[in-house]
Amino acid sequence: MAAFESMSTWIDEHLAGPMARVAEQRHLRAIRDGIVSTLPLIIVSSFLMVIAFAYNQMPADWALAAWLKANAVKILLPYRMSMYILSLYACFGIGYSLGRSYKVDGLMSGLLSVMAMLLTIVPVMMPDLDDAINAALAASPLADAGFPDAMAAVNGAYVMNMNYLGTGQLFVAIIAAFAAVEIYRLCVQHRLTIKMPAQVPEAVSNSFAALIPTAIVFFLFSAVCIWGGFNIHDFITALIMPLVSGVDTLGAALVVVFLEMLFWFFGIHGSSVVYSIARPLWLVLLDENAAAYAAGTALPHVVSEPFFQWFVQIGGSGCTISLAILLLFASRSKYGKMMGKATIVPAVFNINEPLMFGVPLVLNPTMMIPLILVPVVNVLISYLCLSVGLVGRFVGAIVPWTLPGPVGAFLACGGDWRAAVLSVVLIAIGVAIYYPFFRAWEKQVIAEEQADEAEAA
Repeated sequence: MAAFESMSTWIDEHLAGPMARVAEQRHLRAIRDGIVSTLPLIIVSSFLMVIAFAYNQMPADWALAAWLKANAVKILLPYRMSMYILSLYACFGIGYSLGRSYKVDGLMSGLLSVMAMLLTIVPVMMPDLDDAINAALAASPLADAGFPDAMAAVNGAYVMNMNYLGTGQLFVAIIAAFAAVEIYRLCVQHRLTIKMPAQVPEAVSNSFAALIPTAIVFFLFSAVCIWGGFNIHDFITALIMPLVSGVDTLGAALVVVFLEMLFWFFGIHGSSVVYSIARPLWLVLLDENAAAYAAGTALPHVVSEPFFQWFVQIGGSGCTISLAILLLFASRSKYGKMMGKATIVPAVFNINEPLMFGVPLVLNPTMMIPLILVPVVNVLISYLCLSVGLVGRFVGAIVPWTLPGPVGAFLACGGDWRAAVLSVVLIAIGVAIYYPFFRAWEKQVIAEEQADEAEAA
């Protein structure tokens, strides 16, 4: 116990502070806030993914299944206008958050970030189609696929590659937002702005104050990406592909969950620290799974944020719904029974702060082993089940994190009932692992309660 106290003191003095500062570093916080701000778009649009491909879970002779299959592309169009340009939405959120942290105009920071992001994409002008080309297209096999109509819709128009706006380009969005806001901040700090009289409305004054930084961002990104021909999207993609491949491994998943729970044990919000770094990579993997699901091909990836959300950290970090069940149904202490009644409902909806700080699990040496071990075991079992096909993989849909674990797993895996069963099994395994440590903790609590009663008597 003395060694544990010494270790806890050392970590509190030397690690907790720096890690807390890392979690609150303004650029990391801007990334976290910007991506989190897109969650309503992700969640709402993801339901279309579930609906459009629900025919896979229906008998083929159902009229509804036939209608869904025939109209899947049209049903998914709103999804494409959210998930397929998600980097643009995130870019605005990142820029807004970073600008606010510097106490400059958040709205202008977001707008400059979006402008910078769009200036990294070179639009292409589609050729004019003359009568001869139209006739050739109409007579070709492409006519059956609707190619002539598609070409006619963009005849002579400028088009942009939407692949440069999807989740795979989040790192470009981050770079664009950081560059734009830092330029804006430096201009404001060094008074490279146009000052308007005090009588001018604030919105107008902010717009004129941003003219010089806007010009710098505008011409800088235009010179590099459009006139200079530097394709930052392909460059960044080539850099991060090894990282993306490395994230979708059992080893990476184990490292993520171990660090997350170690931070949590010492009172640091491990999910904020670890997930803010990994989330952009996970979104790339989810996007590739969604594309494969839409194309009807095998889903390539196992590990992504839903993997941890629905199969590893069920009920909250540490799979603490298992502990909540023990507190509710197996506790013999007054405090344990009270905690069970108070925490079971939040745990069902993946809210576990009452358990973390109420039991507490933070800095509780008795609970340290199961707090880390249960998620590690869940990673091993879940990865095996998804890898060998015992349970379907995640289809790219992001469902609300407050759904009960089995329900969320069922929806995130495209309506696979085996995912819900796996979630229940993992909760049961968590109960078994937590049980001996729970009993040891209970003995301590009961002894304290009896001592208090004896003292009161």
